[in-house]
Amino acid sequence: MMIRTLLAGLSLIAFTGAVHAQDVAAGEKSFNKCRSCHQVGETAKNSVGPELNGLFGRKSGAVEGYKYSDANKNSGITWDEAVFAEYIKDPKGKIPGTKMSFSGIKNEQEIKDLTAFLKQFKADGKKG
Repeated sequence: MMIRTLLAGLSLIAFTGAVHAQDVAAGEKSFNKCRSCHQVGETAKNSVGPELNGLFGRKSGAVEGYKYSDANKNSGITWDEAVFAEYIKDPKGKIPGTKMSFSGIKNEQEIKDLTAFLKQFKADGKKG
């Protein structure tokens, strides 16, 4: 009886982990919401918004050649998963005065998937 209970518990943990895992393919689909303003990859360039290669670990307002708002340049933010999750839910709420006119992504799983997609792009745009 104890082994069955243990196995059932482990199965539940494994199933729950799979449901909450980050899905890069789903994140790429979610990135379609961003694609009209942002680019990633080896040929990425600044557009309406800055290119997003190497986003995590970078300071806000630091992409060369992109004209940021003073709010972004002076935010003091270094992008990590937690800060990105807060920002992408409500960009103007996280950085009042940002130029980014996007209503946000509210779904936690979608944010995790988008994060996984973006994290694969190093500063040079190569996947790593």
